[in-house]
Amino acid sequence: MDSVPSTLDCLKRAQTCEQVVLTEIKKGSAVSIVLLLQTIIEHGYCLKASDIHIDPTPEGLKVQFRIDGSLELAYILPLQTHTELIARLKILCGLRTDEHQAAQDGRLSMDFSLSETIDVRVSIMPLNYGENAVLRLLVGGVKNNTLATLGFSSVNQEKIITALKKPYGMILATGPTGSGKTTTLYTLISEKNNKDTSIVTIEDPIEYAIKGVNQIQVNSRTGLTFAAGLRSMLRQDPDTIMVGEIRDRETAGLAINIALTGHTVFSTLHTNDAATTLPRLLDMKIEPYLIASTVNVAIGQRLVRLLCDVCKVKKSLTELEIKTLESIVGLGPLQLGQRVYTNAGCSACNDTGYKGRIGIHEILVVTEAVREAILLRHSASVLRQVAIKEGMIPLVADGFAKVARGVTTIEEVLKINYE
Repeated sequence: MDSVPSTLDCLKRAQTCEQVVLTEIKKGSAVSIVLLLQTIIEHGYCLKASDIHIDPTPEGLKVQFRIDGSLELAYILPLQTHTELIARLKILCGLRTDEHQAAQDGRLSMDFSLSETIDVRVSIMPLNYGENAVLRLLVGGVKNNTLATLGFSSVNQEKIITALKKPYGMILATGPTGSGKTTTLYTLISEKNNKDTSIVTIEDPIEYAIKGVNQIQVNSRTGLTFAAGLRSMLRQDPDTIMVGEIRDRETAGLAINIALTGHTVFSTLHTNDAATTLPRLLDMKIEPYLIASTVNVAIGQRLVRLLCDVCKVKKSLTELEIKTLESIVGLGPLQLGQRVYTNAGCSACNDTGYKGRIGIHEILVVTEAVREAILLRHSASVLRQVAIKEGMIPLVADGFAKVARGVTTIEEVLKINYE
């Protein structure tokens, strides 16, 4: 097996890709669309982009990479390449090339010389200047992920491991879009995955294939919704079930009932924090006693950018900075004169000062005190206070613990207050 390319190898390859694209652009009408598209995708991969945006504008075809959560302009291609690039994508994904007024979704794979196959999820949408394309790069799967590499503290890891050992109940990952919920669920499934356990998932879409797990793709055209899939799943004799997302009352009710019948259920919800998860289920008309008896853990999470180890710079916090932090987050997370790190910028991190992302988390364990608050239909703010008394470390506190260790910056943690 080929070795994983080093950071230096990826940077060199990214520079080569950029030169190839620029050379192709200069060719004008003689440009190779096959080579151009392949090189753009490889360039995005080398820069560790999660998404590639290809958008037609009056100025040209704009190509942007989403790197560590931020969109960065890569190229502006000539508009004459637009039609052919979109057509090439449709052919690779097996989509209709004669359809230009409807949204289309597809998938493709590309093999490069960097020891890895790149799976790409493609979304094509008609806009006012023509069809655009957004490519999600699905690289590496979850085979090397652990709770530690995702950023869970040792205390939070212990809480999750305890919940995973329970024979039934629900574990919910919550947070806004793009906060790493699905990656967390895949990692939890990997922790549970062994030869003695039957695991079935229903997802929309399936992002990574997991060996030994039966994965079902939602297909609304054939009537295979989350709810319909859940009903059929029980006839598959599963021990553990993963529902990609709880979106409605029907799916929530089915997931709760499956957990009641002796199964472990993993799923995600779109809520701002862990404490809001439980009232959200109440809003879906789930009875409080059912929530209290089935939900074991709610995981609230966000992603923050990691400081570049090559160029990060130490600094000491001043009294004014400490007072400002206390006024914003309502607690004294860091001490006067404490040494923290800030971002500088170098060639290794593309002059951003950051390289990669990591999660910050809060783990709400449904203890007896939390169950009582649920049964009394208390608000999310009351549930949050009860959970903190029961040992929950809030998101911001977990974030500042990472600041104190030099993992990220204060600015990155403060962003979550405004999401």
